[in-house]
Amino acid sequence: MAIKDNLVQKKSFEFSLSIIQLYKKLQNEREYIISKQLLRSGTSIGANIEEAIGGQSKKDFLSKISTSLKEARETKYWLKLLAESEITEINVTSHQEDILELVNILSAIVKTTKSRLN
Repeated sequence: MAIKDNLVQKKSFEFSLSIIQLYKKLQNEREYIISKQLLRSGTSIGANIEEAIGGQSKKDFLSKISTSLKEARETKYWLKLLAESEITEINVTSHQEDILELVNILSAIVKTTKSRLN
């Protein structure tokens, strides 16, 4: 199933790469807890999108894309925590902008898919 010419697939992959780089920087600063949570949820978004694209039915697609949205929202939380906790001085503003865009795209896909199933 194609999703908006795979825009979300491309954006989630690029986001995963940027999260990996942020993770490395946080590890260098000896921030181990939030960085691991962020790595897990931030890279999981794209993995679940890939599973959704390979879904066996529209319901399967909806389930996987919904999981991807949940992971995106969790990632948004971890980034907000990093930005506001003063644990690090690394600027995560661009990551926050990127995750907000992904959340909006995924929300629209979930909404559209649900309406088509009903």
